[in-house]
Amino acid sequence: MPIEMDPERFDALVDQALDGIPDELASLVRNVVVLVEDEPPEGEPDDLLGLYDGIALTERDWTMSGGGHLPDRIFVFRGPLLDMCGSEEELVEEVRITVVHEIAHHFGIDDDRLHELGYA
Repeated sequence: MPIEMDPERFDALVDQALDGIPDELASLVRNVVVLVEDEPPEGEPDDLLGLYDGIALTERDWTMSGGGHLPDRIFVFRGPLLDMCGSEEELVEEVRITVVHEIAHHFGIDDDRLHELGYA
């Protein structure tokens, strides 16, 4: 049975997941904003947990290093995460996995490799 949680508490779980990223890795994340949305955008699967919208660091060229570009965006979708979890403990873990998964895309790590690592 899905759990219920107010948006502020859910946002705090996302913040907690971001705080759990090692400093060495977090310092390499550049020009990225993390946003919480209630549901995935139209045209995406209803059970999508997160989405990376940007250009991975491994795919950028020298013209993109000077700044002046809109930030990459990581979306975390509250509704599907609440729907799939039966307890707050499970939700904390799924939010953590989702955040790590989407940040990994920022570094150019694909879904196959994330699956191998247990972050799919």
